[in-house]
Amino acid sequence: MTKKPKKIGLISSRRFVLINLLLRRQKNFILFIGIGFFITGVAYPHHNIAMWVGFILAAYSAVANDSIQTIGTFIASNGNQKWWKLWLYIGLIFIITVSVSWFSYNGDVTYQRLASKGFTESPQSFNFLQIAAPLFLLILTRLRMPVSTTFLILSSFSGSAAAITGVMQKSIVGYFIAFISAFIIWIAFERLMQHKFKGKAGNQWIIFQWITSGFLWSLWIMQDAANIAVYLPRSLSVTEFLVFIFTIFLGLGLIFFLKGDKIQEVVEEKSDVKDVRPATIIDLVYTFILIIFTWVNTVPMSTTWVFIGLLGGRELAKKIKKKGKLKATWKLIGKDISYALFGLIVSVIIALSANPKLSEEVYQYLKNYL
Repeated sequence: MTKKPKKIGLISSRRFVLINLLLRRQKNFILFIGIGFFITGVAYPHHNIAMWVGFILAAYSAVANDSIQTIGTFIASNGNQKWWKLWLYIGLIFIITVSVSWFSYNGDVTYQRLASKGFTESPQSFNFLQIAAPLFLLILTRLRMPVSTTFLILSSFSGSAAAITGVMQKSIVGYFIAFISAFIIWIAFERLMQHKFKGKAGNQWIIFQWITSGFLWSLWIMQDAANIAVYLPRSLSVTEFLVFIFTIFLGLGLIFFLKGDKIQEVVEEKSDVKDVRPATIIDLVYTFILIIFTWVNTVPMSTTWVFIGLLGGRELAKKIKKKGKLKATWKLIGKDISYALFGLIVSVIIALSANPKLSEEVYQYLKNYL
């Protein structure tokens, strides 16, 4: 007779072993997060130290989370390449992009995006959650939950109830538009792509994919470098600028060394993303959808939501064309949506907790609305 696992309190010994194994596997990450929160607690009252701590944490966490939408397919489809070659290529594009802004806008590395959002002056003081927000972003990234870095980090400094609802609405609408667009495109052209994309990809596809991925990455920098630079002076000196590019350049190297880390699974569990040709088509469709949303209005949105919507619509269309069972596909799509929703809820909680004025405004907004 099989013995029942011995209970330890309310948790069985089997579950205890699994939890213990999980903690051992993640002990380095847990240790890093613990040290990060300790440093944040020590540093946040001291402005000059806090701004650099916040910047360093934001530099890695924002790029790590958004790597899924900007360089995720690039990493997946170039698995046969040396990681340091991919790093140097993407790193060089980063340096060129921010250098153009720094020279053009008197030390501003955000293409004046911070100024356009009302962040004309750098923060004169910080609270704990403003510095710690990137650590929460790292935790969500480790759990492979796509999050709007624009919303999580910038809203902890400023924002409004209308802005929060606007971001949420546009993100959700963006998901469904991307999902439907991708579904229609792959339903219409899947057989043609399957016919054309046979055998080994030619060098022209590799070149085209590198160009497309580089363009997407540069667009992301232009739009979202503000999430990282919000902690720093609006006009960086030469020394500050060198620290800025050197820190992010090294962070990119770590991401490529880890091959995208946990969040990369959102991309690689989809069909055919390791083939450079489908990966290029995904990047092209994503680029066009982002351009369209940019034309619609200037309300910030989670572009990651758009990307997972695109992947979901494509996955469903491919499965239908192959006449396969849809249960596993719907489960995969539902998992991506649930993770994104949870990440959005956590983002709202952190933003409201870090910004008491915003929290009060949201309370009044909901009171009047309800």
